[in-house]
Amino acid sequence: MLTLKSKIAVLGLGVEGKDTINYLQKKGINDITVFDKKTKSDLDLSGINTSDLKFITGADYLKTGLTVYKTIFRSPGVYRFLPEIITAEKSGSVITSNIKLFFEKFNGVSIGVTGTKGKGTTCTLIYEMLKKSGKNVYLTGNIGSPPLSVLDEVGESSVVVLELSSFQLIDLQKSPDIAVVLNVTSDHMDWHKNQKEYVDAKKNIVKQQDEDDFKVINFDYKTSKDFADLSPSKNYFFSKNEKVVGGYVENGVIYLKIEGKLSKIGNTKDLLLRGKHNWENVCAAACTSYLAGADLKSIEKTVFSFKGLEHRLELVGEVDGVKYYNDSFSTNPQTTIAAVDSFFEPTTLIIGGYDKGLDFNQMAKHLSKTKNLKNILLIGDLEDKLYELLKKYKSENLIIRMGKPGMSQILEKCKEVTKKGGVVLLSPACASFDMFENYKERGNQFKKCVMNLIGS
Repeated sequence: MLTLKSKIAVLGLGVEGKDTINYLQKKGINDITVFDKKTKSDLDLSGINTSDLKFITGADYLKTGLTVYKTIFRSPGVYRFLPEIITAEKSGSVITSNIKLFFEKFNGVSIGVTGTKGKGTTCTLIYEMLKKSGKNVYLTGNIGSPPLSVLDEVGESSVVVLELSSFQLIDLQKSPDIAVVLNVTSDHMDWHKNQKEYVDAKKNIVKQQDEDDFKVINFDYKTSKDFADLSPSKNYFFSKNEKVVGGYVENGVIYLKIEGKLSKIGNTKDLLLRGKHNWENVCAAACTSYLAGADLKSIEKTVFSFKGLEHRLELVGEVDGVKYYNDSFSTNPQTTIAAVDSFFEPTTLIIGGYDKGLDFNQMAKHLSKTKNLKNILLIGDLEDKLYELLKKYKSENLIIRMGKPGMSQILEKCKEVTKKGGVVLLSPACASFDMFENYKERGNQFKKCVMNLIGS
């Protein structure tokens, strides 16, 4: 139980760390120490009151010990099972997080969405569907407003849609009322100790549900489908391949089948979202929002007016008959495969970046069989590894090795090699940290350079 005299540690000063500090200070709790591996001069201190905060920073930021703190708030980027955290826990410290505190305090309807990719798109679709239906709905988690910042606004009639990562779920002890499980493949192997830990973390989104709750599960992935047996909540599914109880696509038509009622939502050809992987997101969102009280008209309007999120297959512009798409949010091979498969036009693909321990073999094999793929520009730390894999599948004739140039040079090369009627696709399959601050900066630089090409 947090009290005014609680001695608090906040590990990591990102968005959630700041949100936690603001919430605690608003409740009159001021004995707060911030731990961060950045130096204090490198921290972004905007948006928080630092007058009473203490700071322990730098590479050895955890070496001074956490055992003196009654409560420790772990930010998502901080690994849950660090030795220093385990030692503090054994000595009596309570290890919690921003999202755990939110679930303890919130008493309305919660919708949690997890998966390897598609979370942001699905969450936003659900939010917009419920909003159009007149619901008092909030978007939070890893998207929208930080979780604790909305606590004082929400009540029992509120619906909160949360995007939840494995980092947040790894020690979550309360599941949402409606849990949405998208594709669960592989990611963040530089953070998790193995694939099993990654999947097990995701499972917490459903494990604490009871018979009054709902699961909405991707039927097309075995790992996701296995979540159906983890709790007694009622199961619904979504699929782009099979007729299921929930949401599905059949012969290019999106349907909802819930409680024996079959409803046609519309045709996939009318979606503004590109790619069959987005059919999954649409079906998931339609089923979930309907279960949460959205009406069919609002669902349909949202589905066919939604253009997608920034940095997710985002059409930036057209230069000399070539369209440029920003898919910088694609940081694993599965999403790059889905992005490439969204196009039939002759395509120039930009891939590569920071190595977070993923397996690119399946992607390399898939790209070698993609007939409309005409050029592959390799960039970043993984250039050599990706080159050898693509060479293994005899795709070296498509490869242009770029190293680590500026984005303007990358785009100039794309312009040079892509013919009129083609597509340039930035879908890196990798994290960005070798060349850019994050995926947003990578995508923004791409967009800026495309606009410069348009201007010239």
